[in-house]
Amino acid sequence: MALFTQLIGAGRPDVVFLHGLFGRGKNWAGIAKTLAEHDHASVLFDLPNHGRSHWSETFDYGAMADEVADELRLKLGSAARVTLVGHSMGGKVAMLLALQHPELVRSLVVVDIAPDISYQVRTSVPLVKAMRGLDLATLTSRGEAEKQLAVDVDDPAVRLFLLQNLKHLRTPGDRNGWQWELNLGLLGDHLDEVAAWPDVDGASYPGPTLWVAGAESPYILPEHQPRMRRLFPQVRLVTIAGAGHWVHADAPEALSAELLAFLAAT
Repeated sequence: MALFTQLIGAGRPDVVFLHGLFGRGKNWAGIAKTLAEHDHASVLFDLPNHGRSHWSETFDYGAMADEVADELRLKLGSAARVTLVGHSMGGKVAMLLALQHPELVRSLVVVDIAPDISYQVRTSVPLVKAMRGLDLATLTSRGEAEKQLAVDVDDPAVRLFLLQNLKHLRTPGDRNGWQWELNLGLLGDHLDEVAAWPDVDGASYPGPTLWVAGAESPYILPEHQPRMRRLFPQVRLVTIAGAGHWVHADAPEALSAELLAFLAAT
């Protein structure tokens, strides 16, 4: 089953964006539009179990990387050579895709994630609890949903981020209804797999790699650098001041500038 994608910009796409946990491709639309102003067309993916893409029965980084690779070949042909940008969970998918399908990847950008166990993913446990706690059968408005989430989720920005996945629909019998547009059951039950990093058996990706860290984020640590450099020998680490884990939301202008410079150089 094909993954849902959105094209931003004109011409043959040369940039691909992969979002993080509980996200969707459109989270990168603002930065993609900035790139389009500089003649770069982008494809934004909804990864499996997120957004408008299909749900699966298991969580498997390798399978997700293969699925994105198949979709790139389908849409862009066997000669596809893109700059692959992945954030958090999507960054792990991007790293694996570059390692497993290097012929598709001209260059790689990994945003605020490392090729290691991401223990910080456990902070998503209360978010999952809050989303599961919504009584969708009796919910009357998105505002009510936000009010209920606020009991467990203090940050308004995080609440809005989660609520992008709440879809209003009409159910049989002409009754209003709500549903999550993400596979909350699978993702919530498999956070350890989301946090994990698979064994890649000594593989390496030889192409240019930009590794972007949020200065206020704990996801990239000094002890991650040796493995990152073994897997991606051409890696260059940059740190975005004032940004936390969601670098693209916290510092879009700074991140866009780094991406444009990297695209120009590669």
